[in-house]
Amino acid sequence: MIRTHAQSPTSGRRSPTYDVIVIGLGGMGSAAAHHLSARGVRVLGLEKFGPVHRRGSSHGGSRITRQSYFEDPAYVPLLLRAYELYEELARATGREIAILGGGVMIGRPECRTVAGSLRSAREWGLPHEMLDAKEIRRRFPTLTPRDDEVALFERRAGLLRPESTVAAHLQLATRQGADLHFEEPVTRWEPYRDGVRVHTAENTYTAGRLVICPGAWAPRLLADLGVPITVERQVMYWFQPRHGIGPFLPERHPIYIWEDPAGAQAYGFPAIDGPGLGAKVAFFRKGGVTTPETGPETTPETIDRTVHEAEIRAMADHMADRIPDLPGTFLKAATCMYSTTPDEHFVIAQHPAHPESVTVACGFSGHGFKFVPVVGEILADLALDGTTEHPIDLFDPARFHAVPRTS
Repeated sequence: MIRTHAQSPTSGRRSPTYDVIVIGLGGMGSAAAHHLSARGVRVLGLEKFGPVHRRGSSHGGSRITRQSYFEDPAYVPLLLRAYELYEELARATGREIAILGGGVMIGRPECRTVAGSLRSAREWGLPHEMLDAKEIRRRFPTLTPRDDEVALFERRAGLLRPESTVAAHLQLATRQGADLHFEEPVTRWEPYRDGVRVHTAENTYTAGRLVICPGAWAPRLLADLGVPITVERQVMYWFQPRHGIGPFLPERHPIYIWEDPAGAQAYGFPAIDGPGLGAKVAFFRKGGVTTPETGPETTPETIDRTVHEAEIRAMADHMADRIPDLPGTFLKAATCMYSTTPDEHFVIAQHPAHPESVTVACGFSGHGFKFVPVVGEILADLALDGTTEHPIDLFDPARFHAVPRTS
C-alpha cells in the first residue's frame, strides 16, 4: 500500500501533495479517479479541458458494448466485470449509462467480425444465436444482408452513453473527496524523492503515485514508454432515416458491426435521441490517418475537425446497400480520435522505468470505452497495491520490446 502524505494541499509554499495524481479525466481517468477516491486515498485529477469535453475520444452520444469479443477472447472476463460496474454506476448516480437492446455482428461466416465473435462466445459460454441472411431480414427489417452473410446475435450487446459515463465517474469522485482541476494542462512530470512531481501551467504538485490516462496525448506525455502509438482521425455521422426513426428505435433496430468482403467494418446504433435527431453510423478505422511516412502526423492539435462532403457521400453510399432507409438526410457529423498500438491491444501497466510510482493506461485503439469502469478498477489496484487480479498480461508494453529468439 502507499504511504499517506500528511501535508495539506494548501499548506505553506511547498508543493501541494496528494496520495495519487491522475492525469487526464476522460473515460479512463475519470474512472480511475472514482475508484481511487472510493478507497479513501487523497486524489488529485488534472484535465487539460473542461469536464466531459469533446476534444478527445469520449464523446459522440453512444459507444457499442458487447461481450462476444472478436478482438480476442482474453477480453471477455474484463467485459463481464465492466457490465457489473456499469450497473453499479447507474444505480449510484441515477444516470442512464447503458441501453442493452441486442446487437448483431454481420459478415461472411469466415470474416473476423463473425468468426472472432463466435470464438469468444463459445470459449466463455456466452448466450448467442447464429442467424442466416433470411433470419436477419425477418428479425430486423431495417437490415438487408447479402445471401452469403450471417450474423452472431448477442442479446446483452447494446450501447453506452460516453458523456453520461464520464460525468457519473466525476460526480462520484467529487463526492468521495477527490480534487478535480479542469482547464489545467500538465506540462511535464518527473520522479521526485519516493514519488512523483507534476507540473502544470498553474502549479506544481507531488504525490506518492501517478496514474497517466492521456488518450491521444500519449505520444507526448508518455514518450519514454517506448510504445508506438498512432493517433487516428475518426468521423461519426448522423442521418435521418428516409421513413422516420420508428423502425430504428432500440426495441426494433440493434447495434451492429458489419464487415464487408474487403474486410472494412461499419458500425451503427438505433435512434436513441428522439425524432429529428436521426441514427448514428461510422466506419471503423477509416479516418484518413496520416503518419510521418505518409504525410503530416495527426495530433490532437492538428487533427482536421472538418467533415468533408466526399466523406459524407462515402458513408451514405456504403450504408445504402445495407440499410437502405438509413441515409435519408444527413444531419451532422463529429470527429474523435483513436490512439492505436501496432497490434490494436491496450497498454495498461506500471511504467517500466518507474514501476513503483507510475501507472499508465493508453493505446485503447478505438475499442476501449466499453472497458472504462474496469480499467478504472485495475488502475486503482496497480497504483495502490502494485498488482491486480484482473487478467492484463495482454496489455504489457514489454511486448513491443521483446528480443527475437535466435536458433
